[in-house]
Amino acid sequence: MRIALCQINPTVGDLAGNAELVLRDARRAAEAGAELAVFPELCVTGYPPQDLLDRPAFLDDVDDAVRSIAERAPDGLALVVGAPVRNDTPVGKRLFNSALLIAGGRVQDAVSKTLLPTYDVFDEARYFEPCPERRVVEWGGLRLGLHVCEDLWNNYEIVGADDDVGHGGDGPAGHERDGHPDGTANHYLYAANPIDELAALGVDLFVNLSASPYAVGKPDERRRLIGDSCREHGVPFVYVNQVGANTELIFDGDSQVQSADGRVLWHAAPFRDDFYVWDSEAPGGPVPVVGPEDATAEVHDALVLGIRDYVAKTGDGVFEKGLVGLSGGIDSAVTCALAVEALGPERVVGVTMPSAYSSAGSVDDSRQLADALGIEFHNVSIHPAVNAFGEMLAPLFAGTEEDVTEENVQARARGLTLMALSNKFGYLLLTTGNKSEVAVGYSTLYGDMAGGLAVISDVFKTEVYRLAEHVNARAGRDLVPRRTITKPPSAELRPGQVDQDSLPPYDVLDAILTRYVEHHESIAEIARQTGADLALVERVAQMVDRSEYKRRQAAPGLRVSEKAFGVGRRLPVVMHLTRVGAGVSA
Repeated sequence: MRIALCQINPTVGDLAGNAELVLRDARRAAEAGAELAVFPELCVTGYPPQDLLDRPAFLDDVDDAVRSIAERAPDGLALVVGAPVRNDTPVGKRLFNSALLIAGGRVQDAVSKTLLPTYDVFDEARYFEPCPERRVVEWGGLRLGLHVCEDLWNNYEIVGADDDVGHGGDGPAGHERDGHPDGTANHYLYAANPIDELAALGVDLFVNLSASPYAVGKPDERRRLIGDSCREHGVPFVYVNQVGANTELIFDGDSQVQSADGRVLWHAAPFRDDFYVWDSEAPGGPVPVVGPEDATAEVHDALVLGIRDYVAKTGDGVFEKGLVGLSGGIDSAVTCALAVEALGPERVVGVTMPSAYSSAGSVDDSRQLADALGIEFHNVSIHPAVNAFGEMLAPLFAGTEEDVTEENVQARARGLTLMALSNKFGYLLLTTGNKSEVAVGYSTLYGDMAGGLAVISDVFKTEVYRLAEHVNARAGRDLVPRRTITKPPSAELRPGQVDQDSLPPYDVLDAILTRYVEHHESIAEIARQTGADLALVERVAQMVDRSEYKRRQAAPGLRVSEKAFGVGRRLPVVMHLTRVGAGVSA
């Protein structure tokens, strides 16, 4: 059978637009002689549709979209399309997350998802009823093991059943998988294993529809997982994943075909639409997997896609341009460079806002960056605003010493300035805080946290420097000024201030944060693994926990790690962690 893999970029809620994307690639498939075209999970609605699924009118429109696809699909071509389907039984959730087999103008068959993830960014059990059993779909002379996204992932054995990190789902946080030094038993997140059950029924081909978000390391993990399934069961595998970004989530695509012995026969281009027709009777030989050259390049491409789709999918004319406050520092420079690549220099505006403590070098570095990127640039002093606030508050502040309050007034004057420009001209304000700062609360509410999209909030400071070098290397010249990269980072809110007045060196801080935030390691274990002083690790952990109230009010941030701040990390704002016989929880 000639099978088309259709890696498309749907938009959440755009039923008409998504249907046109499906029909576009269906026509391409028919013209290429394909007999079956496979599309991603929930591609009719876009992923994740969230509480749109609670709206009866929206579900009626989904039904109309599916009917339109079926009626307009090319003759002689079958489609496998992801869409929500109503549960007609009187028991359970109202919907199934289904793969629909469409041919001859109607839905011929449907297979629904069994494993419904409810961890990290996923909340599918909120909406969907799990499919209770597996069955084979026969089409075109093949027995298809058709399944949806997570149904593939429980084939992974996760070691360390008592660990807080490991789970068998789509995107396990970095964890050993091939054995455990303390002999802990392997662990599965779910009781069912759809891949094994389908294989036991006798299938000629596994077919998976996915909406699997990107995170560093995820593409390699998927390839290993699919290859292991192929080799274990001696069955080839067609995997079709969504590409594009929807709010925080970025989808890299990573669609592929693997042979029965786990060799990659085709692999989609990452971070863009792609299309391929594979012949199961003439499968071909293995091909090299071509993608970004390293993790930094991969993160760069993901963030560019995240910015581009956030602007494009919000709607025509909502955001005319991206707006970045330029401090002369590394974070704002990298954010601005990414925005330029995503939107083009004509659609990015940079604003530097010097205060009494801003160095001339910072203003010059901002201008040099703007000139190198070719963007519109403005210099707006916040002196008048800061002075006005000082005069206004002087009677109330009488008899007190200047402290962080006055520093934050400066940050909030900048936030107010940028938001005024955003309101007046319809610009999307891109916040520039990195993951290290967001983690420990080294940011100002309603100041540098103001904005609509937090571009690098899931990128640690040490990785921001690598991104800057990558941007320059990719351009073949210094877009990010060399002085911006080499000078000590500073908020410049008081004389001589540098970040390390308040924080440990970023290489030390990031090592602690990675283990505490992403791997959930204990304070004692972090101190042991990093060699950092136990008191320092405790202080950093306290800073992380006490800053949750800030993160609840932050702009949505683009997710590129397995554990980003935002919808995938849910902790109480009001909490006081203790354990019996100790102070801070370890």
